[in-house]
Amino acid sequence: MHKLFDVIVLTDKRYLEDSKTNTYKHNVFFEDYLVVEALKNKGLNTQRLAWDDKNFDWSSTKSILFRTTWDYFDRFDEFSKWLSNVTKKTRLFNSEKLIRWNIDKHYLNDLKLKHVNITETYFIEKGNNKTLKELHTQLGWSETVLKPCVSGAARHTYKLNLETVNTHETIFKELIINEAMMLQPFQYNIVTKGEISMMVFNGKFTHAILKKAKAGDFRVQDDFGGSVSDYSPTNEEITFAENTVKACPELPIYARVDIFTDNNTKIALSELELIEPELWFRHHPEAATVLAEAIKLKLT
Repeated sequence: MHKLFDVIVLTDKRYLEDSKTNTYKHNVFFEDYLVVEALKNKGLNTQRLAWDDKNFDWSSTKSILFRTTWDYFDRFDEFSKWLSNVTKKTRLFNSEKLIRWNIDKHYLNDLKLKHVNITETYFIEKGNNKTLKELHTQLGWSETVLKPCVSGAARHTYKLNLETVNTHETIFKELIINEAMMLQPFQYNIVTKGEISMMVFNGKFTHAILKKAKAGDFRVQDDFGGSVSDYSPTNEEITFAENTVKACPELPIYARVDIFTDNNTKIALSELELIEPELWFRHHPEAATVLAEAIKLKLT
């Protein structure tokens, strides 16, 4: 069958149009614009669509590139069914295998088995009947962060300590009925030094961003007032990021490797983002060309 498109760049419908008054939406649009233009400059017939576009024939494109599909975790059941269907019709960047592996943060255990130093993590499986207080006593942790295993944008992410843990028992009890959670010792260096996002395309590092939480907060996302600046990583940090990506079940076309200095003063992985990470192309537009070249190579 003749394919009308080489690549469809995926977003969600909130970000289909540019915004002159909303900086956040404009940045999303502009980041995707850089990718679309880079693909077109490589001679690839490209269009940008919402992933849930009901009118588009997904079999008419050679591939789809997940970019800013940032509503997927709020519509997970719908997204999951769509994903199962669309992978039968076209090629996915990144693949369905990688997406499903990366959606659930149990992937951290897989990377740990491949000698990637991860944030110390205790997984609380769905239906667990222990209280947060019991878990803190069992683990010997006094200050922690609780979050879901399937999440995004800091959804249901809570900083806990022995004084405040009781106030979160009710929400925890409600959450654990329906989904697995994870508990991690609070990482003090993320607050003082920040978290580094390392962008890796087809196994090779391109650029990095330093994210810092605003005063009095622990979440580094700019949604919560965090700051962002360019960052020049060390060779050790670059090697760590590239080795983390190589430890995946298959090599992703793009990855964001979020790292920090852990409580043991070692480089550690906080998260590996393979689905729809912000890749900060506006800080390093050349990376969009690197991505486009990698995709063109995969399609030829």
